[in-house]
Amino acid sequence: MTDYGHDLLFGTFITPTNSDPQSPIQLAQLSERVGLDLVTFQDHPYQPSFLDTWTLMSWVAAQTERIHISANVLNLGMRQPALTARSAASLDLLSGGRFEMGAGAGGFWDAMAAMGATRRTPAESVGALEEAIEIMRGIWDSTNRTPLRVPGEFHRVDGAKRGPAPAHDIPIWLGAYKKRMLRLTGAKADGWLPSLGYMKDGDLARGNATIDEAALEGGRSPSEIRRLLNVGGAITDRSSGPLQGPADQWVEELTQLAVEDGVSAFILAGDAPDQIRSFAQEVAPAVREAVASERRSAGTAPASAHRGTAALAARRPGIDYDSLPPELAARAVEPGDREYESVRHNYLRSGAPGLVLRPQGAEEVASGLAWVQKQDTEFAVRSAGHGISGRSTNDGGVVLSLIGMRSVEVVDEATRRVRIGAGATWGEVAAKLAPRGWAITSGDYGGVGVGGLATTGGIGFLGRLQGLTIDHVVAAEVVTADGRVLHASRDEHPDLFWALRGAGGNMGVVTWLEVEAGAVGDVVFSQMTLDATDTAGLLERWGATVEAAPRGLTSFMILAPGRRGQTPMAQLMTVFAAEGADADPDEAIAQLELLADAGPLLGHQAQLLPYSGVVREEDAHHSGGGDPSARSGLLAHLDQGTSRAIERLLSSGESYFTSIRATGGAGNDVAPDATAYAHRHQNFQLSALASGQDRLNQAWDAEIGPVMDGSYLSFDTDRRPERLLEAFPEPTLARLRTVKAVYDPSNVFRTNFPIPPADPSAGSSGAEA
Repeated sequence: MTDYGHDLLFGTFITPTNSDPQSPIQLAQLSERVGLDLVTFQDHPYQPSFLDTWTLMSWVAAQTERIHISANVLNLGMRQPALTARSAASLDLLSGGRFEMGAGAGGFWDAMAAMGATRRTPAESVGALEEAIEIMRGIWDSTNRTPLRVPGEFHRVDGAKRGPAPAHDIPIWLGAYKKRMLRLTGAKADGWLPSLGYMKDGDLARGNATIDEAALEGGRSPSEIRRLLNVGGAITDRSSGPLQGPADQWVEELTQLAVEDGVSAFILAGDAPDQIRSFAQEVAPAVREAVASERRSAGTAPASAHRGTAALAARRPGIDYDSLPPELAARAVEPGDREYESVRHNYLRSGAPGLVLRPQGAEEVASGLAWVQKQDTEFAVRSAGHGISGRSTNDGGVVLSLIGMRSVEVVDEATRRVRIGAGATWGEVAAKLAPRGWAITSGDYGGVGVGGLATTGGIGFLGRLQGLTIDHVVAAEVVTADGRVLHASRDEHPDLFWALRGAGGNMGVVTWLEVEAGAVGDVVFSQMTLDATDTAGLLERWGATVEAAPRGLTSFMILAPGRRGQTPMAQLMTVFAAEGADADPDEAIAQLELLADAGPLLGHQAQLLPYSGVVREEDAHHSGGGDPSARSGLLAHLDQGTSRAIERLLSSGESYFTSIRATGGAGNDVAPDATAYAHRHQNFQLSALASGQDRLNQAWDAEIGPVMDGSYLSFDTDRRPERLLEAFPEPTLARLRTVKAVYDPSNVFRTNFPIPPADPSAGSSGAEA
């Protein structure tokens, strides 16, 4: 028996006829409605009675929501691989990760040559396909910053730019029958996709043996290659042969193919709607149940539990990989996996974790926490990985990534309450809320993760109008160190709810938050460039203008020091918004003119657009790099002394990126003890990036230390203990330590500026369990 342990997939194999061009689309939609996983289409570009397969797949992707789409199989003998890769990535991005690459070398060479394709021998076809696979994977690997070069015999690229990265790791399934193609499948592909009607008795077993042998020779596990199968036949009342009979017969025969021949994806060939319905409703569920029962009896391990020699060699010490719960192992990424480069780093930090877990819900998070506490390694939690501090990755440890929890769901229209998965990005949130005329202040970049920002503070472009992001959080689901799944709000675990809003990363893993959005129409977004030769004077005038402006105006500044004869410059990014209405352009212009008076104006552009046009959806594939040191401080005002201190920091040359964000406004209406973020009188936040922590610390401590008034930890990489008290001034820190002792007494969550739990013997302030 051969069972590779893959989850089962069921799909359809549809003829792309153009005599009734809507028919293939309707069959694809039917396949989705009845619950199938996959819809596939023949690809014969030389066949004038067929629709073009790529055009059809794109149209079907737009007309469906859930089902995955593939050619069966794409004729790469007639398609340029680099362009095919970009088309595939584009379709995958547009469909939300629903494209799969079924591919082949092509087989009808007279027809192909008549269309202009280069005629190749069977051996040449396999060689060309191998080169095409290398090129496609190279194009998809946007984490690699080097230009792509493949000096192939049949396909060549010389310095091609990589990207875009697809929305998910697109598997390549090969339609293969002969030995060379089967060996290529085992060595390079992710799946084998033949048709049962073209095979003789024993061909499946012989094909598996050839694929498995090639996989093992390449250091891969045979279980890395999924076995798919196109099946024909008819579901009828009476049996008349193999796959010609009642649903029960189909269930028995497909179950046998699954547990004895390792097939894990069954694709029904045919265009009859009643057959598709019967296959989906009568056959597929019963096969799933039967195969699950057989696997339980046999103790079959999931495919993810099997690793080749190359992957095993890349494993890191201190991690018991084999003990990882199956529900986590299915989506975990190890250093030897192809997806590893896309998950190892965060936005500015390079990382090399030993394992990245990607749970799909609170129960899996709890399972991951229980397992990771038995490991002898570092542990980090990641929402989207944008954090400047870099604490959402590590070297050799475990990262628990919440990227699989990114839903955005309106739960109460009247109060504009939105439940957001912690792994979502603020760009995704803005895009979902914009059609309703809603917005949530959320930093200044759409790629920032919800979980990190909404448990730390949230100084955003709507900050003076709405306050901090945490001020709009009304509930959260939290998995604590001991595996409890708690709901925190003003009524449930109020002590935990208080701590989450400012120090959430210290208390548990937040899986979702409920946030009340504001009613915000279109906003005016302005970008100005000012001469900053008189840096201190510019800062003083800009700061006074911002503080005096209506709360609808929030302005951020980036300062660039003068280099190579250029004068220092300041870039202002300013949003003018109104609660419950579109921003008034005339009022916005009047306020922007006051900002422009802060210094000599070098350039300006402004536009009226939705908030989602300011905080846009961004690619979340991070490649690290830079690894900057950072310092962060809060400032009450940009008075003369403070402005001159910032000017001296800029002149020191130690900070290559200096930014100032306006805060205050509505955020300062909140009492200091209402949340764990206690800084409710400051009006600005200053941050600086540098290439060395010690030198930056010296310049910062000398110039900014005397004028700063608290710290915003999301932008700080200095690990000295005094940073904690700057971020959480007493009595906030003492209260946080008491809450920490209740929910994380063993200090499991100690990566992100750890708050030490209070000593229970020293008494309690009454925090509830």
